[in-house]
Amino acid sequence: MREAHGSGRPGLARPRPERGTPPAGVPAPRSRRAQLHPGAWWLWALALGTAATRTTNPLLLALLITVSGYVVAVRRPHTPWARSYGAFVKLAAAVLLLRLAFAVVLGSPIPGTHTLFTLPEVPLPDWAQGIRLGGRVTAEGLTFALYDALRLAALLICVGAANALASPSRLLKSLPGALYELGVAVVVALTFAPNLIADVRRLRAARRLRGRPDKGVRGLVQVGLPVLEGALERSVSLAAAMDARGYGRTAEVPDAVRRTTAALTLGGLLGVCAGTYGLLTAAGGGYGLPVLLAGLASALAGLWLGGRRTLRTRYRPDPWDARAWLVSASGAAVAALLVLAGSLDPGALNPGVVPLEPPALPLWPAAAVLLGLLPAFVTPAPEAARDPRKEPTT
Repeated sequence: MREAHGSGRPGLARPRPERGTPPAGVPAPRSRRAQLHPGAWWLWALALGTAATRTTNPLLLALLITVSGYVVAVRRPHTPWARSYGAFVKLAAAVLLLRLAFAVVLGSPIPGTHTLFTLPEVPLPDWAQGIRLGGRVTAEGLTFALYDALRLAALLICVGAANALASPSRLLKSLPGALYELGVAVVVALTFAPNLIADVRRLRAARRLRGRPDKGVRGLVQVGLPVLEGALERSVSLAAAMDARGYGRTAEVPDAVRRTTAALTLGGLLGVCAGTYGLLTAAGGGYGLPVLLAGLASALAGLWLGGRRTLRTRYRPDPWDARAWLVSASGAAVAALLVLAGSLDPGALNPGVVPLEPPALPLWPAAAVLLGLLPAFVTPAPEAARDPRKEPTT
């Protein structure tokens, strides 16, 4: 009997795997429908950041940081760009310390009676009135600086959470055609820091294995040059890949459509700015919301028309499912409830420092912040990290 091709036994042919089935020993790829849309993560994180800008209460800000950190801890994927969250946390800590240092050296506009220490004051000319170097450092001034810096630190940590949870490449695919080129620039900028951190860790580990110093000025210089070389090579490869894929090529559209697109987009952005200003001021409460909605509608219409110049297709687009709506709605609820709390009880969200008293935790705004934990329960868990040293068994 003739032996079948590829079979170890005569007359028995090896069955072919079905189309799309992974080989034996290789785990099946995860369904893309099990992954959350990256835009939902960004909307959730930006909403938490918006909530952080509405308060200076350190207890609420610490709760916002804790909520975002817990979601990142349980839902961060095992990818190189997801490790950038630690860099954002360190940046937030540096901003906090720098703001306190400025308050110590340059003083604070907040008057205080509790003097902590006094620095030698440097006399300044008459044209520099209102600015001082050194002098008396009060507890009220440092507390005010701490509250203000903690708000900015919370905003940075929320942006870092979005950068760690959402895939930049998948987010780029979801952008409308009119924002594609701008989105490429933003994605390249956002992915530069994670790749840089990954290169530094890899080179430092290699130097430690070779018994060479990886700390101090000498180690930083010897690690920095290979990192710079790798960044330049990555830039050249990215430029060649973008050119091969036709990046920057646009379709021909009539002049009338191009002018209409520019007018709608520019008018919409101006309307958004004017409406936002009206909402933030007491005098513009009547016209702020209608102008903001009209500006958003005009900007969206301009983006839709502008997308006709960019001929793009999406391969396996990410679906916007019910979980994406829940994640976005949880962040929007936190921001809306904090804005409402600020209008109803501004003293609870922005505690004073004169007289110096410990801040109180408002209960229902704190419960509103806890709504931001919803993504930790409704989104899929990240895949386990694969060990490259383990070979698949058959």
